[in-house]
Order: sequence, then C-alpha cells, then structure tokens
Amino acid sequence: MKKISYFIILIFLLFLSCKNKESNSFSKQSNSKIKIVATTSMIGDLCKNIAGERGEVVSLMGEGIDPHLYKPTRTDIVKLNSADIVFYNGLLLEGKMIDALVRIAASGKPVLAVTELLKESFLLEPKEFQGQVDPHVWMDPKAWSASAVVIANSLAKNCPDSKEYFLSSLESFKEKIFKLDKLSETALNTVSPKTRVLVTAHDAFNYFGRRYGFEVVGIQGLSTESEAGVHDLEQIVSLLVERKISAVFIESTISKRNIEALIEGAKAKNHQVEIGGRLYSDAMGKPGTLEGTYLGMIAHNVSTIVKALGGTLPEEGLLQKINQ
Repeated sequence: MKKISYFIILIFLLFLSCKNKESNSFSKQSNSKIKIVATTSMIGDLCKNIAGERGEVVSLMGEGIDPHLYKPTRTDIVKLNSADIVFYNGLLLEGKMIDALVRIAASGKPVLAVTELLKESFLLEPKEFQGQVDPHVWMDPKAWSASAVVIANSLAKNCPDSKEYFLSSLESFKEKIFKLDKLSETALNTVSPKTRVLVTAHDAFNYFGRRYGFEVVGIQGLSTESEAGVHDLEQIVSLLVERKISAVFIESTISKRNIEALIEGAKAKNHQVEIGGRLYSDAMGKPGTLEGTYLGMIAHNVSTIVKALGGTLPEEGLLQKINQ
C-alpha cells in the first residue's frame, strides 16, 4: 500500500509540474544566482556541486536530522516558497513533508524527486517491509549519480543560459563519484567474506550492502519510526555470536541504546563485540568537515567499516586518491 501511495504522489507532483510548466520555467541573468532548496543535506551537496557559483543552495535538514521524522517548520515553508526550484528524495523518505511539497508544486514551482530516473526494478523492498520501498538510495554511489543527472537536467531546462555550465559540472562530479565507488569496492573487498556483515541501528545500508557484497542487519526497520523488539535483538545477538562478528556500528542520527543492548547481550554469551565507529546514514556530518560532503560521507563510512572489520585501506586515504 505504501509503495502504491508513493507512486501516486510522484505522479501527482509530476502532473502539477507539467500543468504549470510555463510558470515553472524561469530565466536568470548571468550574474543572478538560482535559489535552490533541497530537503536533505545529501541532495543539497549534489546541488552545490552542479550549480556551483551560479546557485544559492539551502538544505532544510542538516547535521544529525532524521528525515523520516522531520516535519517542516514555518521557516522551512518560507524557504520553499522563496525558492526557484525544489529537490526532494522521494520514495517516502520525507513522509511528513509530502503535504508541503504538494502545496509548493501546486503554486507552479518546480518540485522534483531526485530518484525519478531509478527504475522500479532497481529499488529494494525488504521482505519484512513488503509494500514499502527502501528510500536510502544514496548509499549506492552509482544510483546517486543518477540523482545528480536529474538535478543537472532540471537546472539546465529551467535555466537554459547556464545549460553547458551545469552539464559540465555534472560530468566532473560524476567522475569523482565513479572513482570513489571503485576505490570503495577495492577496499571493502579486503574484508574477509566471513565477516562481511554490517550491523547498524536501522536499515539504511541495504543498497550499500547490495553494491559491495555485504550482509546488512538493521535493528530497526527502514524508518526510524519502527521499534526493535526483544526477539529482534536476541536474533541479532545470536548472529553475532555464531558468525564471530567483532564490531557493530552506531549511526549519527539514531540513539545508540539498541546497539549497546546488542553488545551486552553478546557479552552475556561470552562473545566480545565493540562499537566499530559511527556511520553517517540519513544525514551527513557537520558543515565544513569532510563528512559534511557526500563524497566525504561515503569515504568515512567505507573507511570506518573496513578498519573495524579487519580490511585494508590505501595509505593516502580514499578521498586523496580521487584527486590523483
């Protein structure tokens, strides 16, 4: 039902965009910046890399913000109304913002889901959440590069004078994503197949796991609104003990309470498990840091996982090798 609801919402927003296509087109002078509003920091980072000096980008959800639970504030509505174009993730990630996005689209403003180019066959629908599509597609760099294409094409369509600039920025950024993806694959392949199990606070890493060959176990479901039961925790503790998994991971936007319960449960069965580090899942790191960028976020996650699970990283680091 939720899967059907998502596609109904997407079609409705696309309908509004087509209906208002004349008012959706806007023209900017060469010295005038395009006002872009992105729902999440990951989308905002894509926009900054593509729009560059010709865009003024605002992300509604910053460091440590959980998009599953986020409700737009009055200030957010003002920002949305003052934007030239709005980008959101889609796939019901911003479930509590749908009404606001529909209203903005109905006013004639371009409101676009950056996941719209992803084929339905690509999307994951975990068994325990049948009918609900996994929205965490940015965890697969290849998929996220398709989102960059949506942004570049949309900006080029609405600002034809800057079309070549946006498309050039797109190709440059896609090349960096491609390099990071390949470097990440090489580093993650150094982890022993027996220990390629990624245990995290919630199911945000399924696309990551599929892309890099890791079994992913999330204590909570796709949305952080889900609650983990005692039985769920006991099953994961048994997995840790049986597979001799030595590290589990906390996430930047979620309490580590359940992760600590796993560690205590394993300890009670004479198996030592440590927190392997903090991963960035639903939000990037602090602005101005490496983790505060999409490339830095992925590089941090990969490096943290590889080190905690006994793999090997390049001495110069993943991001440094991208620029070589």
